[in-house]
Amino acid sequence: MNNSDSIFLPEIAEVVSTRQLTDMEKYIELKLSDSREFDFNPGQFVQLSIFGIGEAPISISSSPSNKNIIGLCIRKAGDVTSAIHRLEEGSSLGIRGPLGNGFPIDEMKGNDILFIAGGLGLAPLRSLIYYVLEKREDFAKVTILYGAKSPDEILFADELESWKSRGDIDLEITVDVPGADWSGKSGVITRLIPPLKLNPSNTYAMIVGPPVMYKYVLLELQMKQLPENNIIMSLERRMKCGVGKCGHCQINGVYVCLEGPEFSYHTLKFLSEAI
Repeated sequence: MNNSDSIFLPEIAEVVSTRQLTDMEKYIELKLSDSREFDFNPGQFVQLSIFGIGEAPISISSSPSNKNIIGLCIRKAGDVTSAIHRLEEGSSLGIRGPLGNGFPIDEMKGNDILFIAGGLGLAPLRSLIYYVLEKREDFAKVTILYGAKSPDEILFADELESWKSRGDIDLEITVDVPGADWSGKSGVITRLIPPLKLNPSNTYAMIVGPPVMYKYVLLELQMKQLPENNIIMSLERRMKCGVGKCGHCQINGVYVCLEGPEFSYHTLKFLSEAI
């Protein structure tokens, strides 16, 4: 499936399980119909096909150590994703991938890791978070910051609580609109950054979220003097075909689906309209 002759052709995958996370997000687990292992790196994505309707790029959310399951968090936002939401256990769909490049794991080892996720941005970061937690001894301090619009829109709430209870990571959650029953922190996610005690030369920041979030998170990290090469951002929202043919994700000659979707800020600052 990963060679150049087959990357354009979808394989058949079976829905193993589904779980409704919020009104708009659903988590599905797939396996290849021939039960082969699916080898991928955190940060890569797949193209899902609903035959007769279309295809959509979806970031992989599951742990890369479980090669029998492909976990995907899917927001209902169009014909394809709405059709995927209607799938039940045992249903079939098409899949291509894994596609793109993942996060720079080898460079990150031995360093402090700062995850900054906004809304659906937790989905692609979840794969990397599991990788880091499963290989905890390979990394130094780990901090996770997560922001959602409201308590009802928090993704993977049970897992966040489990991670927060660990003694070897720091995790903070904030919501824009708290509501009467919310007892946690409120406000935009950038409010969580100033109190952090970071070692700039020894910290990698991984940022995934809505485009409007990036500008202000970058300003806060620059105040912390993080090197531009240590700030990694995802442009996964721009992708369409996944193989550099449609040009939808092209930015000044750079194809996000082929060269990304993860880029350092040092790279992106020279690409106009990238952020």
